[in-house]
Amino acid sequence: MKLLLADAGHCLSLALAREANRRRDTQLTIVEETQVSAEALAEARPDALVVPPLSAPSRLAPAEVMAHVEAVDANLALCREYDVPLIWCVSDELYEEGGDGPLDEHVIPAPRDDSLKRLIATGDRVRECMPRHLIVRLGPLFALSGAHAWLPELLDTLLAGDEVRAAEDVILCPTSVDAVAMALIGMMQQQGCGADAWGAYHLAGTEPISPYTFASVVRTYLTTHLERQERDATLGALHALHHHHDRPLRRVLNCRRVLDVFGIHQKPWRLELSRMLDDWCVLHDKESAT
Repeated sequence: MKLLLADAGHCLSLALAREANRRRDTQLTIVEETQVSAEALAEARPDALVVPPLSAPSRLAPAEVMAHVEAVDANLALCREYDVPLIWCVSDELYEEGGDGPLDEHVIPAPRDDSLKRLIATGDRVRECMPRHLIVRLGPLFALSGAHAWLPELLDTLLAGDEVRAAEDVILCPTSVDAVAMALIGMMQQQGCGADAWGAYHLAGTEPISPYTFASVVRTYLTTHLERQERDATLGALHALHHHHDRPLRRVLNCRRVLDVFGIHQKPWRLELSRMLDDWCVLHDKESAT
């Protein structure tokens, strides 16, 4: 299977490259920008074009969101011309209002924010124009490297002794980029074997929590590691933010369909986070010893 991957520096792109390197059944061609060229698509002749998500679109400048939308629209036109399936990953933030229970795939997000509306309009065009497409809505991604990785900034802030401000009244499902990479390749391998199961899917880590709780777990792990190394360090404090005073905003994705159709299970974010932080500690210890 051949995949053409956009946005080379994205944390999900890096995870897909790592996963492909561990396998013999997947080849990647990677381009630097989100928008691919006709030449790159024609030369690669991929089984699908993969576009990583725009992370935290509600907190980005409208111009950044518009640039992403225009790139996806251009990719959509090329995919139609060359009859190449499009895999577009999007942020769960499109569900601006959240929901009382887990959010199913058939529930199309209806945000009020103009930038998010632009993303929804592009998703509508994908559904209308591309019979062979996957729109994969993801929980907040975390990784050790790459753009939009969440963890590097959090670790650097804590180690610098600076305060970390995170929402305590937003409930979401942190999602490992490595788990997403494995799932996307598995989904496309099954499509190549005749699954013909195109459409929208949700994928996120298990155990809904707040960003504040996630940061607390990272801080506790760091504290334990530094104590084990007998190193003196004053980690930054955590400050809980409260934006929704009447009730928490719940943005929990129901991932049952990806399990029923492709047999893909959600990964526990705590186990994935622990593994990543173990890797970070090993690398950090080596750098400290040199």
